[in-house]
Amino acid sequence: MSNGIDGNHGNDEVAVPTFATLGLSARLVRAMAELGCAQPTPIQAAAIPAALGGRDVLGTAATGSGKTLAY
Repeated sequence: MSNGIDGNHGNDEVAVPTFATLGLSARLVRAMAELGCAQPTPIQAAAIPAALGGRDVLGTAATGSGKTLAY
C-alpha cells in the first residue's frame, strides 16, 4: 500500500490513456495508429484534452517527447 507520497494514494491501477480516450476523432486515432503511435506520451496526454477543450496550452518537455505531435 502506498503512503501517498508518490501521488499514488493507494491505487495500484493507473489508467493508461489512449488517443481515443483523450477525445480524438476515430479518423485521427486511426491515423495515429498508422504512424505507429500506440499511446500518447505524457505531454500529449496533458495537452490534447486541454487544447480540444479550447484552452491555451503552454507545455515544456524534453526533445523527442512528442510535443509537436500533440498539436
